[in-house]
Parts: sequence; C-alpha cells; structure tokens
Amino acid sequence: GFERLDNTRNRPFHPDPNKYKPSNVTGAPASRYELALTTPDFKFPQIWRTNVAVDQKLPYGLFGTLEYMYNRDVNGVYYINANLAPANTSFAGVDTRPRWTTGNRINANIDNAVVLKNQNDGYSWNFAASLERPFDNGLFVKAAYSYGESKNTVNPGSIAFGSWNNNPHSGNPNLPGVGFSFNSPGHRVFGAVSYRAELFGFGATTLSLFAERRTGGNSAYRFAGDANGDGGTSNDLIYIPRDISEMNFQQFTSGGRTYTSAEQAAAWDAFIKQDKYLSANRGKYAERGAVFAPMTTNVDLSIAQELFTNIQGRRNSLEVRADFLNFMNFLNSDWGVGRQFTTTQPLVSPSADSQGRLQYRLRTVSSGGDFISTSFQPSANLGDVYRVQISLRYRFN
Repeated sequence: GFERLDNTRNRPFHPDPNKYKPSNVTGAPASRYELALTTPDFKFPQIWRTNVAVDQKLPYGLFGTLEYMYNRDVNGVYYINANLAPANTSFAGVDTRPRWTTGNRINANIDNAVVLKNQNDGYSWNFAASLERPFDNGLFVKAAYSYGESKNTVNPGSIAFGSWNNNPHSGNPNLPGVGFSFNSPGHRVFGAVSYRAELFGFGATTLSLFAERRTGGNSAYRFAGDANGDGGTSNDLIYIPRDISEMNFQQFTSGGRTYTSAEQAAAWDAFIKQDKYLSANRGKYAERGAVFAPMTTNVDLSIAQELFTNIQGRRNSLEVRADFLNFMNFLNSDWGVGRQFTTTQPLVSPSADSQGRLQYRLRTVSSGGDFISTSFQPSANLGDVYRVQISLRYRFN
C-alpha cells in the first residue's frame, strides 16, 4: 500500500500518455512476473435451483408458510496455482500436513500462475417456516424461523491470486475440499407486531415492533504465518490437539517477558475448553468457515402518526414517523451489542522444530502481554448502537 502511494505521489496524473514512459525500452521480458489465467474450457457459472413452498390458511385465522430451497453448482468456480510445486515432505508428529521445504514454485521466475476453473461441488440449502395472524382491529402478528447452510470450495474475491492464496485449507491448497462458505446463513428467528388505530377520525397511530435473533457470521481458525511453506501466510487451518500432550509450543520472549511452552499449553488448553467449536472437534483439523459467532439480537421500534384532511373529496394524509433502530441499546448501552471474534489466528509464528514437528506460539492480545482467553468480544460497529431517524411523508389519495 505504501509503495503504491509513493508511486502516485512521484507520478501524479498527467494528460500526456508519454509523460512517464522510460527513455529506453528494450522489449525484454520482466525477470519476475505473475499470471492470472482461465482454463480453455471454462464455462460461466450456473446453478441448479429447487424451491418448494406451501402457503396454507390454518384454523383460528392463522396463515402458515413452509419453504425449502436447494441450490447446487453446475458450473461453479475455483482456483488452482499451476505453478505450485508438489509438496516434498510432511510434518512429523500428530499434525502430518504436507510441507514445502525446497521451494514451492515450479518456475522460479513466475511468482504465481493462478488458473480459474470450474467445479460442481458447491451447494446450499435453506429451510424456513412462518406463522402470521391479521386481526380485524388493526393488529398484525408474525413469527418465523429459518436455518441454512452454504458450502463451496472457495470464496472468490476481487483478484485471482487473493482468492486462491487466502482460501483456508489443511493440506494441498489446489485441492481445498468443500467447506462452509463465509456467507453461510445459519439460524434466524424473528417476530413482528404492528397495531394501527384511527383516532377520532382525524388521524391514525401505528406502533410496530420487529425483533430478530440471528447467527452472527462465521470464520475459520488459522495460523498467523506460513505453516506449510506454500507461500500463503493466512490460509493454513490449525490442528486442534486432543490434549496438552499433542501441543508443541515454542518458548519466546517479548516485551521483557519470557513465555514458556508449559504456560502457553495451559492457556491454549483453557481456551479450547471455553470454545464451543474447538472443544467439540479435538483431534481434527479445523474446517473452513465452520466456526459460527454467537447469535445476535436486534429490536427495532417504529411509531407513526398520520393526520388526515380531505381535499376535493379525497383523503390526504401527513405522516410523521420515528424509527428507533436497535431499540434495546437505546434502553441500555450493554444491550443490543453483537459479538465478534477476538482473533481467528490464535497460533502465530508457525515453524518446524528439530524433529520436523510443527511448532508455534500462542497469540497475546493485551498491552500487558496476556494470552487470548475468550473466543469472542463485544463488537463496535454501526449496528451495535442505537439510531433514531425521523421522517415526514405526505400521501396524495
């Protein structure tokens, strides 16, 4: 980023296209370069979509809906790096993932040759159910629940190399396998209530309340650093040890404090025990996108006041409306606040020890150098604070 900024300052925009051309152009190829390619038989993405739904009027004035959606990639997308050399060895110990130690590129002059290809492994599904009841007196009530999963082999980004390089895996980055998409929806439940009453013939008041509880997103636990030597520094999924005997921490000193292997192992074991996903998957590699943040709750309140007037025999209305977004946070600053990952890279500086086993350090997260101890912490985004918006609307009828 700094290099691009310096280039912009040193070579600001100039209307003459020849302004910054070098005086001597030999035509010789660059000594190093990167390629972004597309396989010759590539097909534009296509999906098979199935949607089955039932709307039914039920007793007691209720209306019910059941819906199931299933999508399957017919021509999905994924990436490989055609210049990635085969792994020449693997780690010793409990974590036996492939390892590159004698160079990870076939052609040393090509940094990467990322190829866009097709796959048909990705899929998603979603189930939803709802009940609603309108009343003659202006009251309306609705409740709904949905759950869905979305899995694929890669979450495509803005550039080919980033899509390949940042795709978490525990083996060969060119064969990542199917994992949770980072847009997998998870659980969602909501309820809505509204009541409208016309008062004395000159106006109407409407109160609306919407409450929602949903999965707060998902991610994956990875190493911070290049664990396997493939050149990617954020794509190696961690191995979750069964117990302390399978851990292999490196003693290190930071800020004048020495962190022993034993105290790191004890802190990591405590972290695993308090983490729902890690504690349930000991002895396995973490799965891409399989760690879901706690569900978050949001409540919105709306108050609208209409004033009626007749113009040439037709009713017109002026509406003043106040919306309280994240109303719970309006009542109490500790309510309505979401949760976010403390870190998704709890193990840092991965390397091999003298016996060829994968070794690492435990991340510290405080100014005092304390180890991570909790999986989630309060988030501080726009949706975590209350907002009030006032609107004015005139209706011509």
